[in-house]
Amino acid sequence: MSQLRPLQPSFFAAARERLRARAEAAGLDGLLLLRAPNLAYVTGLFLSANERPMGIWLPVAGDPILMLPDLERENAEDSGLADLRFYDEFPGDVPAVLWMLDQIGPKMVGIDQLDAALLDAVRSQVTRLDLTDHAMIERSYKQPEEISLIREAAGFADLFLHRLHAAAGDIISQGGTEADLLADAMAHARGRLFDKHKTAFAGTPMGITASVHSGPRAALPHGTVLQRVPKPGETLVAGIGGSLGGYHAESGVTLIVGDISDDQRRIMQAMQACHESAVQACAEGRTCAETNDAALDALRHAGLGEAIRHRIGHGMGLEGHEAPWLAPGDKTVIRPDMVFSSEPGVYRPGRDGYRTIDTMIVTVAGVEIPSRFQTDTPIDTRVITL
Repeated sequence: MSQLRPLQPSFFAAARERLRARAEAAGLDGLLLLRAPNLAYVTGLFLSANERPMGIWLPVAGDPILMLPDLERENAEDSGLADLRFYDEFPGDVPAVLWMLDQIGPKMVGIDQLDAALLDAVRSQVTRLDLTDHAMIERSYKQPEEISLIREAAGFADLFLHRLHAAAGDIISQGGTEADLLADAMAHARGRLFDKHKTAFAGTPMGITASVHSGPRAALPHGTVLQRVPKPGETLVAGIGGSLGGYHAESGVTLIVGDISDDQRRIMQAMQACHESAVQACAEGRTCAETNDAALDALRHAGLGEAIRHRIGHGMGLEGHEAPWLAPGDKTVIRPDMVFSSEPGVYRPGRDGYRTIDTMIVTVAGVEIPSRFQTDTPIDTRVITL
């Protein structure tokens, strides 16, 4: 197997060509991409998204135009693109997006995002305005190189969980807190990630993000990591994100401090059924909304409907959370090469909370799960022995 490496210039050139084709099919002269993830997708530039607009014009015919604030001049020169144009500063006498449209000229333009305050002015500068995010639609279908990065990132998210599972008992027994558990497992997983990839992937985003929260605080879907010592009988929820070369994956689990009670086992089994229903629905090519319903029905059938606080999952790639959404209202049909999270959650405020997370890669043969912690750690072994 060849050594894993960042996405190459040929990838970004191919992405630009796919988006040119989308623009042409939509009857447009080209696409103006302003969202930082979309810019990264077609240039490989992972620039800091701030108040200064950045854009690239991808015409159906002709060369791309990369348009950035002047402080990004040197970064732009490393992009390999020939037509580079710069504006002085934000906010400027002329808003940067209007300056970009002036560089392009009157055209039938697709723009991926637009401040509503600029809508009338933009309409006056174009012959047709399409506000569909065509780049995000294209990004929802991952190329093999992207999937390789996502697989690898999932492994490092798992590594955090393996460390947490192995070390939490000793740390808690010595009075260690949620913050101590987080720091220990983070240092382990992040250290291994950088030891393996820091040279080859220098200059691209990579890292680990995580949360560990326990007891009644675990009932909050976005619980805060505290200086709190987990107690026997409590749940401990860990949610981990890994990224490599700009691409994200997730893994997460609920562990029990001490012995698992019958009620805790019942809930964890219902969550496993929920996850299995999500996998099956993705494999069948159902819509995102139908997948969400099928998965959460497993929790409702277990009598846990009132404990549901969120959708079953979301897309992942250049963003940790991106379209399509496994949620009500998203009628996107699930196809091979899409990547999603599966996140069953049960939350009982004032008492406890549960959440597990897996990364799902949809393939022609079904669904691949590159996050392996749950598969390798059956429910009855998800305990922290004190």
